[in-house]
Amino acid sequence: MKQLLKVSLFAFLALLVFDSCKKSKEASETTGWNYNDAEWGGFEKLEHKGQIDGPNLVLVQGGTFTMGVVDQDVLFRYNNIPRRVTVSSFYMDETEVANIDYREYMWWLQRVFAQSYPEVYFKAVPDSLVWREELAYNEPFVETYFRHASYNDYPVVGVSWLQANDYSKWRTDRVNEMLLIKKGVLQNNPEQQDEDNFNTEAYLVGQYEGIMGEKGLKDATTGEPRRARFEDGIMLPSYRLPTEAEWEYAAVALQGKQQLKDERISDRRMYPWDGTSMRYQRRGKYQGEMLANFKRGRGDYMGMAGRLNDNAHITAPVRSYMPNDFGLFNMAGNVSEWVLDVYRPLTSLALEDAENHDLNPFRGHVFEQRVLDEEGKPVEKDSLGRIRYEPIRDEDVAERMNYKRANVVDYLDGDKESEVFYNYGVSTLINDKSRVVKGGSWADRAYYMAPGNRRFLDEDRSAKTIGFRCAMTRMGGPQGNDDTGGHQFPKRYAKKKKKRKY
Repeated sequence: MKQLLKVSLFAFLALLVFDSCKKSKEASETTGWNYNDAEWGGFEKLEHKGQIDGPNLVLVQGGTFTMGVVDQDVLFRYNNIPRRVTVSSFYMDETEVANIDYREYMWWLQRVFAQSYPEVYFKAVPDSLVWREELAYNEPFVETYFRHASYNDYPVVGVSWLQANDYSKWRTDRVNEMLLIKKGVLQNNPEQQDEDNFNTEAYLVGQYEGIMGEKGLKDATTGEPRRARFEDGIMLPSYRLPTEAEWEYAAVALQGKQQLKDERISDRRMYPWDGTSMRYQRRGKYQGEMLANFKRGRGDYMGMAGRLNDNAHITAPVRSYMPNDFGLFNMAGNVSEWVLDVYRPLTSLALEDAENHDLNPFRGHVFEQRVLDEEGKPVEKDSLGRIRYEPIRDEDVAERMNYKRANVVDYLDGDKESEVFYNYGVSTLINDKSRVVKGGSWADRAYYMAPGNRRFLDEDRSAKTIGFRCAMTRMGGPQGNDDTGGHQFPKRYAKKKKKRKY
């Protein structure tokens, strides 16, 4: 009898808890309809604590800064004239992409595409011949630098801007696939081949199935397992190259110069650290140590035996030297880095127009759209498993207010609307394929360690001194996942959003 009473009491409590949960479902603040409730239509809203940090990414809190040269322009190039801009918060790789990271990418390409599309693999291979010199014996680096385990943690070089972009897209898909597997939405499938491989866009539009996980998401209406949606907040936005403004902002790291409880910056920075010296100035065991991997003088790449000044004759491991105030390694020295922008000198005309483009400035847009069928759905993905895109026609955007052309690479600087003309191959090497390169390298003098300095190279070329790192857009509050939206007032005045219950 006592046992029966216990069972009945337990069942009553379980029913009470179930009924309480059922009655306390979160509801829309604008309609009153319950979320995640089949009886109220089944509109779903998953709990979301904010965008997570992707692998190797560091949150760089955005803000305003003076972009451009901070010291005398000794080369008189006038291509980095100072101007004030604001950069939105974003994520940046803690380190440059290393050889081991890029080899993982090539291994995946070979595993998935080698049988049917071997050209995909060969297109991604770095150019190891960048190490060759007519009057220097660098031949060992041609054979060993990229593939030997001793250089696993060294930055990958010989990679063009185009190859770096392809790597970023591939990394997006691998990270999102990993997140779905860990969430139980998909099962791991190492047998993917050709077009049957996970692609974020193809998955989201229903053109990749994969193997459904057993402990994934449940449909609020039917209770059956369902696919993930971008609105669920599980998947991350795309990895990409940083814009020039993002890279320079992250490199100078003025966060470390701001006065407490004030918007004042104590002084400007010439390098990603304080002062004008390339050595660590504070007292302690690191005093006098080099802060970057660079060429100190003619014929001096690493100093004398027994006391090497930067301990690197060429590149150094990606986690060498002290990180800057954002926690980023080698934002000066080691390798120069590709950024997203098309290169143009900063002419007076561009500066006059800059007032309208002082939030997240960027040059290089060629706007595209998905290829759609007659029903308005994306057409079948291509043979590599990717969604098809096509350039937007100018006539399709002629009535828009915010932009009038699809290709704005040369907007107000070399096009018919401006007074500048680039005669490529005759009077200049600048063209629409010229991409900005930022930061100094192991082969550069200290002048190029300044974040404001800039150079360029065609997007399909590579060099032994150029590598890259990835960035990602921050979605949500600029301060990170702890941002409540009320930081401009004391907490006691911040309005707390309440969940309405029905």
